[in-house]
Amino acid sequence: MSFKTTKQRSRARVVQALYQYLLSKDDIFEIEKQFINQKKGRISKKFFSYLFINILENIQLLDDLIKPTINLKSKTLGPVEQAILYLGSFELKFTPEVPCKVIINEAIELAKIYGAENSYKIINKSLDQLSYKIRKDEITN
Repeated sequence: MSFKTTKQRSRARVVQALYQYLLSKDDIFEIEKQFINQKKGRISKKFFSYLFINILENIQLLDDLIKPTINLKSKTLGPVEQAILYLGSFELKFTPEVPCKVIINEAIELAKIYGAENSYKIINKSLDQLSYKIRKDEITN
């Protein structure tokens, strides 16, 4: 799948930037600048920065939301899957103007491209549970 819209490309780049941050713990503003200045594929710089910076500012809240939805015995999530879950859970919580079906679908597609084999199933299950918790009114209407 190729990302057709600037928002889709922005989300993919957010996952890549979060992945880099999770592995390196480098300065978030240096990472932001690096990914904004990439020439490959036009993105919404404002949307990218909003997501990237605010996800990192809310990472403890997002961890608290995600943790009860993940049932992995002794395994831990890889950094790619963590990044996708951070993106999806942030959007579910803080971007009510984006329908939860869109958020979950985008996350599944990102997991299919960047995640481990079948990780999209974990992403789908986790975000589906979160959507019922965070956006009950949207789901039941």
